[in-house]
Amino acid sequence: MKTEINEIEVNDVKYVKKGTEQINYEGDIKIVILQRGWVYIGRFQRENNDCKLFNAFNIRKWGTTRGLCELVDGATPDTKLDPCKGGLVEFDYLTVIHTITVNQEKWNQIG
Repeated sequence: MKTEINEIEVNDVKYVKKGTEQINYEGDIKIVILQRGWVYIGRFQRENNDCKLFNAFNIRKWGTTRGLCELVDGATPDTKLDPCKGGLVEFDYLTVIHTITVNQEKWNQIG
């Protein structure tokens, strides 16, 4: 049996195993619809035409009955989310078709 400890607290100081620390990114959580049918969700940041989604997931299957906007209040049981490698998606703003700002508390898995 193997036990893995990723963080420990000593004298009110928390120590986290290198490589497991979570970075808290700024920006609202948004669903972003890009050209050619790509749909992602993550913490959206834009600087001029350079856009980034942090802690991003590809929404492979919406799992809705009334369209994509139904995901504003969180994923449905049938929604399929695929984590993006490294958690980052970068794209040019000119490729954005539409963005949807979601209920931040209902998408707490985005971080």
